[in-house]
Amino acid sequence: METAIILCEDGFGRVRGKTAAGLIRHSLRFKILGVVDSKQAGKDAGEVLDGKKTGVPIFASVEESLKKLKEKPQWMIIGVATIGGMLPPEFRGPVKVAIETGVGILSGLHEWLANDKEFAPLAKKHDVEIVDIRKEPPLEKMHYYRGLAAKMDCIRIPVLGTDAASGKRTTAVILTKELNDRGVKTAFVATGQTGLLQGSKYGIPLDAIRGDYVVGELENAIEQAYKNEKPKVIIVEGQGALSHPAYVVGSRTIVNASAPNTVVLQHAPGRKYRSYHADELHIPNGTIDREMELIKVFAQTDVIGITLNHENMTREEVEKHIKDYERKYGVPACDVLVDGPGKIADAIIQRYFPKKR
Repeated sequence: METAIILCEDGFGRVRGKTAAGLIRHSLRFKILGVVDSKQAGKDAGEVLDGKKTGVPIFASVEESLKKLKEKPQWMIIGVATIGGMLPPEFRGPVKVAIETGVGILSGLHEWLANDKEFAPLAKKHDVEIVDIRKEPPLEKMHYYRGLAAKMDCIRIPVLGTDAASGKRTTAVILTKELNDRGVKTAFVATGQTGLLQGSKYGIPLDAIRGDYVVGELENAIEQAYKNEKPKVIIVEGQGALSHPAYVVGSRTIVNASAPNTVVLQHAPGRKYRSYHADELHIPNGTIDREMELIKVFAQTDVIGITLNHENMTREEVEKHIKDYERKYGVPACDVLVDGPGKIADAIIQRYFPKKR
C-alpha cells in the first residue's frame, strides 16, 4: 500500500473533515501514517472519531509529522471537503512544506492544485507529483444515459440521506462489507472524492461531471461494476439529499443512474440545520418523512432501512430514535458505526435472498 499523511487542519472530527475520517476508517489504497491538525495534536485519530484507538497519531504540523514518523510518507492528502471545493488559505503553507520535502500531494478539491501558480513550479523543482482526482474524463470518453441499470440482473441500493455530509458513504462501505461477509456478493460504487481516494474500483467524482453526461457517467460506472464483478447487489454511495436546496446533481443523478430496487436512508437526528453553511443560512435539517416522500416520487421505490448518524447525541438518545423510527416506519434502524449494519443486511437478505438466511 502507498503511505500517506492527511492534512486536516481545524477539521478532524468535524463535518468538513469527512475525507480524513473516511480514510482513517477505511482505505484499500493507503496506509495512513498520521493526521495533521494542531487543534487535536497528540491524540489518536481513531479515538477522536469513534472512541477506539487505531494507532494513527495526530500531529501539530507537517514538520512535526515528518520528524516523528519512522518512514517518510509518499503522499499528503488534503483531508477536508470545503464548500465550493477551494483550498483553505491556511493550507497553503503546509502544502508547500510537503512539496519542499519531497512528499506528493493528493487532492479531491474542485480547485486543481496541480495548476496552482505557486505549487506547480515548486513541485517541478522538487520532482514531486500533484494529483487532482476531482476531474471529469475527456469529453470524447464520456458516456451519455442509456437506461442500463433497470436491465441488470442484480439488486441496486443507493444509500441516500436527509442531508449532505451525514455518513452515507461510511454506511455504504460498511454495508457492502457486511453483505460480502455473509456470502452475498456485493460491489460498491463511489460517487465522491473520498470514496475514490479510499480505493474504490468503481465510481466517479459526480459533482465534477458536466450536466449532460453526469447520469450517463455514473450509469457507466455501475455497469462496469456489474460486468466485472457479477455481483448480486450493487451499493451506490449517495450525495446531498433529494430535499436539499443547495444540491441539484447528487441524489437525483444517483436515482436516475441506478434505477434502485430499494433505498437505505441515512439521517442525522441531532442536527438542527443543514450542513451547507449551517452557521449562516440556518436551513432546517431534512426529515425522514419528507425524504421518503421524495424517494417514492423520484425513485419509485421504498426505504428498506434507516441508518443514523449519532452526531450531537448521547447513546440513550440514539437508542430512543431507533425504537421510535422502527415503530413509526416499520423498517429496521441502527447506527452502523456502533451497532453494525446487521439489521439492514438482514432486511436485504430476507427480501431478496431468503435462502441465504
